[in-house]
Amino acid sequence: MAEKKPGLLRRLFRPIARIYRGFRSIVLNILFIVIVIGIGVAIFSDKESVQVPATSALILNLTGDLVEEKRWTDPISAAITESLGGQEEAPELLVRDVVKVIKHAATDNRIQTMVLDLSSLGSGSMDKLKTVGLAIEEFKAAGKKVFAYGAYFGQNQYFLASYADEISLSPMGAVILEGFGSYPMYYKNALEKLKINTHVFRVGTYKSAVEPFMRNDMSDAAKEANSEWLNALWSDYKQQVAARRDFTLDTFDDTYDSILAKLQAADGDISLYSLNNGFVDNIQTREEFRNKIIDIVGENDKHTYNNVTYNNYASLVIPKHTIDNPITDKVAVVVARGMIVDGQAKAGTVGGDSTAALLRRARHDDKVKAVVLRIDSPGGSAFASEVIGQEITLLRQAGKPVIASMGAVAASGGYWIAAPSNEIWASPTTITGSIGIFGLLHTAEDAMKTLGLNVDGVGTTELAGLSAGLPLFKGLEPKAKDVFQLLIERGYTEFLTMVAQNRNMTNIEVDAVAQGRVWTGSKALELGLVDKLGDFNDAVAAAAEKAGLSHYDVTVLKQELTPAEKMINDIFGSAKVAAWLPQAQISNERLILNKLTKQLKQDFVLLNQFNDPNGIYSYCVSCTVN
Repeated sequence: MAEKKPGLLRRLFRPIARIYRGFRSIVLNILFIVIVIGIGVAIFSDKESVQVPATSALILNLTGDLVEEKRWTDPISAAITESLGGQEEAPELLVRDVVKVIKHAATDNRIQTMVLDLSSLGSGSMDKLKTVGLAIEEFKAAGKKVFAYGAYFGQNQYFLASYADEISLSPMGAVILEGFGSYPMYYKNALEKLKINTHVFRVGTYKSAVEPFMRNDMSDAAKEANSEWLNALWSDYKQQVAARRDFTLDTFDDTYDSILAKLQAADGDISLYSLNNGFVDNIQTREEFRNKIIDIVGENDKHTYNNVTYNNYASLVIPKHTIDNPITDKVAVVVARGMIVDGQAKAGTVGGDSTAALLRRARHDDKVKAVVLRIDSPGGSAFASEVIGQEITLLRQAGKPVIASMGAVAASGGYWIAAPSNEIWASPTTITGSIGIFGLLHTAEDAMKTLGLNVDGVGTTELAGLSAGLPLFKGLEPKAKDVFQLLIERGYTEFLTMVAQNRNMTNIEVDAVAQGRVWTGSKALELGLVDKLGDFNDAVAAAAEKAGLSHYDVTVLKQELTPAEKMINDIFGSAKVAAWLPQAQISNERLILNKLTKQLKQDFVLLNQFNDPNGIYSYCVSCTVN
């Protein structure tokens, strides 16, 4: 009997199935090899393989954004995305790590000098840059010189470079100090063209967080408020830099006429303009600069000065895993960085439940005697902010003082979580206030009609379908709008009352400085919204003093990774550092596209994070400085 032949479909798809199985096998084998290599790198990598010459320069080549807490990223996804040429998120540097490296170098006899290479330094608020700058001052106080060299100094780079003993600029290089600005993107016309209706519920003359969705430009009230704190920041920037560089404030060029006149005097040579303006001390080629440092620390076999880079030196200074001393008393630090959202969230976003859990851990740890809440957040969910605030109140009731330490921004919900603390410390340049709340809802009933779609049915009450998202398709009833507005007004009153009770003020007094208005830390001190001006270290000292501690350790409470997560982090982190993972080059066209779409991506990620169960938010959109 003849063997029955397989059907047509089976014969057709059999080769496809073979190709699929082969492809799957290849992918799994490659992944296995990468993991094995990563394990090997993680196991056999040795810190002591980094050699520091007897006389050496520490190259402070900082790459990335200065942050209080690194955002969590999935190491496997990040490695694969980057290897395939996807957009790598901006690398991040912990401010406390940078400070620790510099302070260690100050006492290391092998490190004779420091070279600031700031070409890859990304964003960094003035308070973070100043914290690093103070560590540089400590390095200089040890009798060691600091040199800055670069082809281009932007605003952040130059602020840090101004701490150097000498700034050298490459020929054809430039120093560009453009000032501060706030330029959100506005979506009103775009939403109208898409037939998306925006429903806004807010309280406060200056609560401009929702303006990008209901206007095409910035309102006069928002411009007035934003101009005040932006000018205060710029004034502070100029005063600090001018003092360190020993020139007058009129050296800064705030108009095109001013810079044009000086450029004409330099015959259009922007590097000469930078020298004439006192921004730099000299113009030197790379070879000239190398020889200058060689005269101080000597030459290596690569024909440059003896050196150790920041990352290599940090691998010697900063332990990969820290173990707390179980005997000593502690001042615990909880970092609240990013948007405040309801529920659990990874590092880089402030989850109401996850942050409250860290505070609760501090409350139940007998060795923790005080807590510093380090805030770098423009706010977010009002509900999540209140959850965190309740835990702070419980800490105080347990007899453990809480000091709120404001970083770059602690506005709206960021101020909400600071208010219940024993004391609020802010940097002079902290962006804070923005006391106000809002609700935002988009509906697509008009778009549904255009597309010929409809949602219909029956319910037992007028409210039926509300939580299921029915208003998105049917629109919002006028009575529902009245309900939402009443809830917003009630929430604003509760915000005022909470601040008034904790700040020893009346609701009327708080309302006078609230209404969504944004303030700098210095102005907030005058208005009674903060207690003292100082940095993170000042806040830690204040917490220890309130707890009566003279000998203590500072411990940063973090969300604990599972053993599997720790292993994966170690494997892929070590593999990437050792360059075992393939690295694809990103084209110039893609870089330009990434830059154009960055703002859009940020705004829609922001909308996606609006998850307050009551739809009530305390968030400051304009608190981002460009």
